[in-house]
Order: sequence, then C-alpha cells, then structure tokens
Amino acid sequence: MGLLGLFARKPHERAGFELYAAAVGAARDPALFGSLAVPDTLEGRFDLVSLHAGLLVCRIARDPDPRAKDLAQAVFDAMFADMAVNLREMGVGDLAVGKRVKRMWEAFHGRAQAYDKALRAGDLAALTEALDRNVWRGRAPPGAAGALAAHAAAADAALAAQPFDRLVAGAVRFPGDAA
Repeated sequence: MGLLGLFARKPHERAGFELYAAAVGAARDPALFGSLAVPDTLEGRFDLVSLHAGLLVCRIARDPDPRAKDLAQAVFDAMFADMAVNLREMGVGDLAVGKRVKRMWEAFHGRAQAYDKALRAGDLAALTEALDRNVWRGRAPPGAAGALAAHAAAADAALAAQPFDRLVAGAVRFPGDAA
C-alpha cells in the first residue's frame, strides 16, 4: 500500500457518519429525558445513543444487500470514533481512552443484542426489562421503561420500512424526525 492508501476513505464512511448523526439526533429528543425521565447524565445519553444506533446497525446488518456488512461497520466506526473524541474532550488521557472505548463497545454490543433479540421475537416485555435494567439500572419510573420499549419498537419498524438504498446514501428517518 502506498502512502496515499493511508488517506483513502473506507467504504461507506461518509454515509456511516451521516447515519450515526441521525441516530444521535433521535437520541437527543427532549421527550425522552422529560416525560420518560431518562437520566440526563453521560450514562443516560450513552444509553439512548446506544439504543438508537443499535437499532440502526441491526436493521442494516439484517439487510440481504451485499453492502450491508460494510455499511453497518461504517456506522459502528463512526459511533466509536465520536465516543473517543468526546472522551478526549472531557479530559480523559490518551492512554485511558482505549480502555474506556472498549468498555463502551462491550456495553453497546450487549445492549444491541438484547434489544434486537427481544424485537425479533416480538417480546415487548423482554425489551422493557432490558431497557429498565440498562437505562434506569432497574429503577425506572412507573411506565417509563414500557414507553421507551414502545418508542424503540416504533423506531425499529420505521427503520425496517426504509429502503436500503436510502441508508447507503446516508439518509434515515427516525419517528419524530422533522420532514
């Protein structure tokens, strides 16, 4: 590989960042922190970004299109590049960033798998339980985890209905997005 190869873009890199940015936008919906009482903390925000990005990555990965694996990886890469930048901006030293990102990756992966498994099984109770455990650490206000599970199920259905070519172009709509 020549020197210019070091600067080449990865497949779907731009689309990955655009899709990830849309997931972050959906995760920042004020209603999630207001009426659903998701803690407005670093952990609460991470949980909502993980939920929305996880729904998106799982939707992409399920698509039979041969580009799906690379596009899902591009969204994942964008997410963790952003997480590393944010950790550095918060003052985490370079030596600790890798360890923190690894723990975040493990948390994301476990959450995404649990949410996707419940959604694929149509098990809203399991999704509600997983969200209560992860977002509120088992102490969700009455009805909040169920409402977030309904929100996640609606987002999952909306993502499934979107054409893959739109996703490859970096365009996605979550429920509640402005037109």
